[in-house]
Amino acid sequence: MKTSLFVLCFLCATVAMGQVAATQSGAVLAPTFQVADHANQAAPQPMAQEKSLLGSSTISIAHGEMPLSEVPLPVVHVTPLGDVARMQREEHATTKKAVIVWEN
Repeated sequence: MKTSLFVLCFLCATVAMGQVAATQSGAVLAPTFQVADHANQAAPQPMAQEKSLLGSSTISIAHGEMPLSEVPLPVVHVTPLGDVARMQREEHATTKKAVIVWEN
């Protein structure tokens, strides 16, 4: 284990020294990163023609539209949670119980 750790450290040190020597001698190992310059994107230019997001469909508005706030909502009856609990308790009390009980 100690031998393999020593060999790994030795190889890493060798690679690091090689990189330092290459950069000091003027040789470039990899091209440097440069941010792309998009000068034309920021330049003032005339506005482009508008484009429809809907494609070739046209907008049609019918007469006599009703606002959404005036649309009658369907009547929904919601059973209160207490009533549901009472029904479940009564159903549990009236259901048939097991005759045989297995115990290990």
